[in-house]
Amino acid sequence: MTLSDLSIRRPVFAWMIMFGLIVFGAISFGRLGVSLMPSVDFPILEINVRWEGAAPELLEAELIDPIEQKVIAVEGLKEVRSTVRQGGGSIELEFELNRDVDAAVQEVQAVLSQIRYPLGVDTPTLRKSSTDSDPIVWIGVAGDMPLREMVAFVDGFLIDQFQILPGVGEVSIQGSSERNLRIWVDNEKLRQYELTVLDVQEAVAREHAEVAAGYIENQSQEINVRTMGEGITPEQVANILITRRGGQTIYDSTLRIGDVARVEDGLNDVRRIARINGREAVGMAIRKQRGANEVEIGRAVRAKIEELNRSGALPKGMELSINVDFTTFVERSVKQTEEELLFAGLLTALIVYLFLGNWSSAINIILAIPTSVVGTFTILYFMGFTLNTFTLLALALAIGIVVDDAIMVLENIVRHFHMGKHRANAARDGAREITFAAVAATLAVIAIFLPVAFMSGIIGRFFFQFGVTITAAVALSLLEAITLTPMRCSQFLQSSERPGWIERTMRRGMGSLAERYRAVLGVALRWRWAVLIVSAALFGWSLTLGAGLRREFVPPQDQNFIRMSVQMPVDSSITRTDAEARRVEEYLRTRPEVARIFTGVGGFSGTPNQFNVMITLVDKKDRKLSQRQLVEQFRKDLGGSPGIRLSFQDISTRGLTPRRSQPVEFNLRGPDYAVLDAKSREIMAKMEAGGLMVDVNNNYRAGMPELRIQPDREAASARGVSMLDLARTVNAAIGGVREGKFTKDGRRYDVRIRLNPDQRVNADDVDRLQVRNQYGELVPVRDLVKLETVPTVQSISRVNRQRAISITANLSTGASQADALAAVQRICRDVLPAGYAAFLEGGAKTFEESFRGLNFVFLLGLIVAYMVLASQFNSFVHPFTILLALPFSISGAVFALLASDQSLNLYSAIGVILLMGIAKKNSILLVEFANKFRYEDGLPAVEAVHRAAPIRLRPILMTSVATVGAALPLALGLGPGAETRMPMAIAVIGGIVVSTLFTLFVVPCAYTLMARLEHHTPTPTGELEPEVETGSRRG
Repeated sequence: MTLSDLSIRRPVFAWMIMFGLIVFGAISFGRLGVSLMPSVDFPILEINVRWEGAAPELLEAELIDPIEQKVIAVEGLKEVRSTVRQGGGSIELEFELNRDVDAAVQEVQAVLSQIRYPLGVDTPTLRKSSTDSDPIVWIGVAGDMPLREMVAFVDGFLIDQFQILPGVGEVSIQGSSERNLRIWVDNEKLRQYELTVLDVQEAVAREHAEVAAGYIENQSQEINVRTMGEGITPEQVANILITRRGGQTIYDSTLRIGDVARVEDGLNDVRRIARINGREAVGMAIRKQRGANEVEIGRAVRAKIEELNRSGALPKGMELSINVDFTTFVERSVKQTEEELLFAGLLTALIVYLFLGNWSSAINIILAIPTSVVGTFTILYFMGFTLNTFTLLALALAIGIVVDDAIMVLENIVRHFHMGKHRANAARDGAREITFAAVAATLAVIAIFLPVAFMSGIIGRFFFQFGVTITAAVALSLLEAITLTPMRCSQFLQSSERPGWIERTMRRGMGSLAERYRAVLGVALRWRWAVLIVSAALFGWSLTLGAGLRREFVPPQDQNFIRMSVQMPVDSSITRTDAEARRVEEYLRTRPEVARIFTGVGGFSGTPNQFNVMITLVDKKDRKLSQRQLVEQFRKDLGGSPGIRLSFQDISTRGLTPRRSQPVEFNLRGPDYAVLDAKSREIMAKMEAGGLMVDVNNNYRAGMPELRIQPDREAASARGVSMLDLARTVNAAIGGVREGKFTKDGRRYDVRIRLNPDQRVNADDVDRLQVRNQYGELVPVRDLVKLETVPTVQSISRVNRQRAISITANLSTGASQADALAAVQRICRDVLPAGYAAFLEGGAKTFEESFRGLNFVFLLGLIVAYMVLASQFNSFVHPFTILLALPFSISGAVFALLASDQSLNLYSAIGVILLMGIAKKNSILLVEFANKFRYEDGLPAVEAVHRAAPIRLRPILMTSVATVGAALPLALGLGPGAETRMPMAIAVIGGIVVSTLFTLFVVPCAYTLMARLEHHTPTPTGELEPEVETGSRRG
């Protein structure tokens, strides 16, 4: 007994299957997280190190290189990338994709714990990289109050208000300095009291300390003991006595820190400045937890902001607002996709109704949509997936696919019903006859996504979610088609005595179309070789046209957001950089398209010669210029200043790559840094001249002035001054040192000692310092050193323990990413000498890996499809006939993408791969029915296919038009995120239209020719059993 027979005999069982799928799917839908991209852990770990005041070369030699040397032995490591800058650096470890990242974390932490770090180095931090690493909401706090008060309020109160919100993973302060207790030492007063800055540091170390004191106990009580050795206010710290001078005790000293220094509850050195719409501000970045509902977090954050502003919890004059909110785009994009999904369902229902002519049959088909789609939510929930771009795209396209099986089954049942059979017998016989074709067609779709599991690169993780989603929907649609559809037909299928005009019109129209098709097919079968040759020529022509398609990783999306980075001359101070940032802000405030501006001077790493501007635009429908056009306008209006480089980042790849990336990214490696510098400038000049790329830039920052203090060792030895004392004095006075902690509002902050700002302005201020020798005497530094200023590098980049220079660029309008990368590789081959090489990285590397992976999936998909079809049809020949539909689906996709000016990108490639699965369905219907007439009725191949093709014309057209109808709402390009949905839907529509047309003629011609290659008669798909009930047809 088949499932169809069981569902017909036990209809309640079938209804319970349907209700169960819908109920549990609806429950799962309510619990699914929502995000822009799937939650995926990138196989990347990042080590951040900090050594305040250390030069890049010192950091590289003493810290970065030793760490690299140790971690490079960790299992599964693929690449090591390091960036070194003044006072800190980062090491990025990229592992093989199959490496357990959590296990790698444990190994790297163990390695880091074994390294002995130089004095003054902070404990390195280690963090994983994932799609949830990027902030989803940026909050701005601005007000008419000192920055220190704003930072204190944000750190002490506001962060906790948002950290406790459900789903929030991390809240961090961005674009401002940390709170510190500052001890500003006056060098002139040090001279007056015969002190050095090290004496002040020693006084803080000795007299500002608290250690655990334990407890005392007796027979009746226990008392905790605490030694209050720390100053708890700036005034108490200022009153600390300086009791030692050069290590010697000052008896009866009344000299206090406040006599030689100013103590204040302040901030760390200003290396970053944040502003919102021109007002000084503090920024907060909010990240989500893995798998959390991004949209719900955004709503909760907005509600919390409204609550805080309304409740009076904020200090007077402080304004709390959202500066950048990526969740609104996600929410609108998801809502738009859901609306298009609903519209696709309604359009599919209308198509089915028009083909079948009555609502009872149409509703039978329509019920396949909620059963399959809603039931899929259960699979997504238990797989740990979220509702994201990939899963929603799969569900939207699945609308047209999930009805295919139901259409095939229903149409065949209706055909048997019109033969005069009782509806129960028609349901049983029609379902049995078509089950093999339905199973074959479904497995053909599912089989095409099996190779996704073997796809290399991180994009394979994203494709996996797409493949699982559409596979679950198609599998449930097959279950629905062979159980629920026959059951409903056996109970509700009826034929009216007077069919409506739509049904009559469709019957006449399909009958007429079938006869005309039979006649044209007869002609095609007489000219079989001509049909195949012309079709092959057309396919070859389409491939030639396809070579001209633009190729890119993902299409740019208008998300109402522009991120701009500005690089000033390498020796620019933060004051000079801030002045340029204000000029940019003034320009942006004049643009009506700009809604909000968040400026971060110093960037996120505290680099004084750069600043970032995050520009929130008004909604797309409320402005005349697109986001791309605005970028071009901003580049034209703001660029051109000598020594200043602008670059714009397209955030369309947010979540797809582990770091912020650009379309063109590569690094140059070689033994000589000077050669790399010269060749990188030559390559950049050729890139700019080529016209394919704009915003060409590199990360090599030469010319940074460095004041080098060259000691006169003989003079120092004669005066009794050690190099250590000299270095410590200069470091404490000029660079500043941290000494101890300060408690305020229940939190611990650094105590930082440094000379007054006006006493460390130029090189002469170093000469004015004094250092104490071994005899306790003060010696002027100018007597011991020679000062010289030399140019050096601002930062150092390394790849696999070798110095490298990275070059980045954006694409010119209309340029192909593939063409740009090919041009880059050609330029590098011409310019680089022997021993030097260029390597793609970032977005460019992901682009290359993705398309290599897609080619692999395509080829392996063909092999798997052949294997599945050969097994189902028990033939080595028939799969070739069925697979002939695939070349023409590719031709159709190429024609459609060219006509609509779309590129071949990640999303259109998904559409092409999907076509490989669904384009075979029509061929399967033709071949399976032709085989039935040959092996059961004994007809020759030509006559068999001539009879089978017109019979299968209506279900072929129905399934094809239904698939096109489901993709049509996505292809219209409406609403947020349309740039990702359009290319995929257009590729599917073009491929289905062209492949359907050619399937109706090419497959029958090929079938009759290849039938000669069969060496035995395949086993028939099954025999019809006698009717269980006789009698005239009843309505």
